[in-house]
Amino acid sequence: MGGYGSGRGQRGKNTTSDMRALDVRRLQRDGLLIPGQAFGWNWMRHGETVASIQIRTEVDRLILDYRSRSNGGEWQAMEYPVRVAWTPCNLGGRRAWFRCPAPGCGRRVAILYGGSRFACRHCHRLVYDCQREPDHDRAVRRADTIRRQLGWEPGILNGSGRKPKGMHWRTFERLRAEHDAFVNAALAGMAQSLGLVNRRLTGLWDHLIGGG
Repeated sequence: MGGYGSGRGQRGKNTTSDMRALDVRRLQRDGLLIPGQAFGWNWMRHGETVASIQIRTEVDRLILDYRSRSNGGEWQAMEYPVRVAWTPCNLGGRRAWFRCPAPGCGRRVAILYGGSRFACRHCHRLVYDCQREPDHDRAVRRADTIRRQLGWEPGILNGSGRKPKGMHWRTFERLRAEHDAFVNAALAGMAQSLGLVNRRLTGLWDHLIGGG
């Protein structure tokens, strides 16, 4: 895993799915924030453990204990506290938050991401997967979201369906207009991408047959 603060440049940043995520909501839901506990936390892939840490709970903080290495270097022991903050919920009870342990941060966040050090998304300079989508892929995804709302068959090439029973016409017309705008944007983006590919292939072919 890349170290804390190790981005890949503006267009090549890691995404949140590239890192090991530690979610305080899951810990709270599983009753693991009660002081005085010690337990292991594993990350699984295809039924196998790919990473693990040890966690001890104290009053309003966790102690993370694990080993880390960067770029195939020597393993280093890591042990440090992560503060836990609490906010009241509207319907009673409290919600837990991590305070990012990266030096100079302290943001209140639900998820920390593990590089050589666990830190928030901002400190690791991570982007969400959807932020790396091409514009036309994002338009396809948004159009399909509306199709699900309307109960239409998935896939923007399947055409429009009917108004769902019980939906107001004004709502339907608004959603259909948004859907059509996303479809048009998606098709235009796909056409542009195919045009770029075709031009590159044509240029390569001309280069080869021209002996350049």
